[in-house]
Amino acid sequence: MTIPLLSCSGKRKNSRPDTESPELRQASPYVRKSLGRGFGLVLLLILLFANPTAAQQVQSLAEAESESDTLTSGIDYLELNHRIRDLISFSDASNAVWTVSVRDSTGSSVIDIDAPMLMRIASNSKLFTSAAVMKGLGPDFRFTTRIYGQGELRDSVWYGDIHFAGSGDPSIDKHHYANDTLYVFNRMIDQLKEYGIRSIRGDVFANESLFDDIRYPRGWEWDDLSYYYAPELSALSFNRNCVDLVVRANGRPGESPDISWFPFNTDYVQFVNEQIITPRNVSFNEDYARLLGSNTIRLRSTLPVGYFETESLSISDPALFFADSFMKLAGKREIDWDGEIHLDTSRRVWSGYEELASHTSEPVRILLKRLNRNSDNFYTEMLTKALAAYTLDAQGTTEAGISLILEKLNELGVDTRYMRFRDTSGMAGANVASAAELTRLLWLMNESEYRYYWRQTLARAGFHGTVENRFIESPALGHLYAKSGFISGVRTLSGYITTKSGHELSYSILTNNFTSRVATVDAVHERIINLLYENI
Repeated sequence: MTIPLLSCSGKRKNSRPDTESPELRQASPYVRKSLGRGFGLVLLLILLFANPTAAQQVQSLAEAESESDTLTSGIDYLELNHRIRDLISFSDASNAVWTVSVRDSTGSSVIDIDAPMLMRIASNSKLFTSAAVMKGLGPDFRFTTRIYGQGELRDSVWYGDIHFAGSGDPSIDKHHYANDTLYVFNRMIDQLKEYGIRSIRGDVFANESLFDDIRYPRGWEWDDLSYYYAPELSALSFNRNCVDLVVRANGRPGESPDISWFPFNTDYVQFVNEQIITPRNVSFNEDYARLLGSNTIRLRSTLPVGYFETESLSISDPALFFADSFMKLAGKREIDWDGEIHLDTSRRVWSGYEELASHTSEPVRILLKRLNRNSDNFYTEMLTKALAAYTLDAQGTTEAGISLILEKLNELGVDTRYMRFRDTSGMAGANVASAAELTRLLWLMNESEYRYYWRQTLARAGFHGTVENRFIESPALGHLYAKSGFISGVRTLSGYITTKSGHELSYSILTNNFTSRVATVDAVHERIINLLYENI
């Protein structure tokens, strides 16, 4: 079985899976030899009358060969195109929709398996987002979150209110501070103490006005919203707006397991523990659900005796969670406080307030590693709103961020006319783009001033990120950089590969509508990568 071909217009020839023209298949060996001897034009004219679509396909591939890097000009790209089609056609995922695009170091297309076709791209959306953010904010941009006071200090007591001014920083977490989630809070508390504050007599305001109050992008599914990969968004965020649950099945079958959670077993959330310990030979079954719009989290998992489980679960009203967690830690560090916490959405002019403490993040070029290496949806959507807020000097929204992303991509040279985004992380199933534009982006970024920092954001197969445990047996191990993607029915892989012969390629492999196991699709992706590595 072969995969569907497209005409040059980019539309599917027809809906049947076996649509590769028999004329092209039969003529291919002779075509390859003829092109090498200069007779390709004659054969194309013959094919044009016999089968115009087949002629267009041959001509497209011939043009790819003629325009490709001179270092790889002796490579038979027609043969490679056919071999990739065969890999797909004879796999257990042949009934899925596949597109493949590969460009050489000149940006010329050398492999084109329906590459212009619009496909759902899952987390490969983050490639477009990260490129636009790097261009829009700049690789050295940093966030500064500040604590302001409105009052006065007398005898180590601050009389008046304090304000947390959210900057849109997604990184007040453990990932950049030696796995210490409280690092930033502790440094800010140190500054309050250096200022002389040992007690606060006033209220606390959690200001999140830099962003709008829309907590999620469009297109996220409700049953994902309890989990760490789909948390609420706020300009004032801590620990990716999650609590970290630990479950220990220390009892006997039929009993409830022990639970604890970070930070501090906080009463900001309420756990309803309906979990049950099962015999050792029964598999773990996960069941967590936060009641939407609340901070009540229901636990209904079953865990075999002795099982240890950790899970990060989302909270509601992130700015309040930030302030509540900070003040609890301040109390543990002997800054006492009596007052109330208020959510603040007012666009304040902070010049009239006294700065008491601040924290400045790592630069954007470091934060973007969370997008592409680790496929962090929270960082992606936060940076989208931040791009809008700081570029437009207005309240950051997802919609404004998407518009700016498309604008920045156009400036880079990407054709965005047919792209559609509902979110920027790829959780939304309606995001569509083509493999051809993904490889165009990869090539353009590799030629840009951002090349070094950009390459550093990608996962390296066998070494780190989402492909750390993939391609372990591949000859391309160590030579492959990738951004992976997955949502139900969609598996994607795009990035760079340096081949056995030393040629650098930009590649994109997009698979949609598969019903096989993900591992089956991954195996085909790996065989395609191996073919590129060994033959170009």
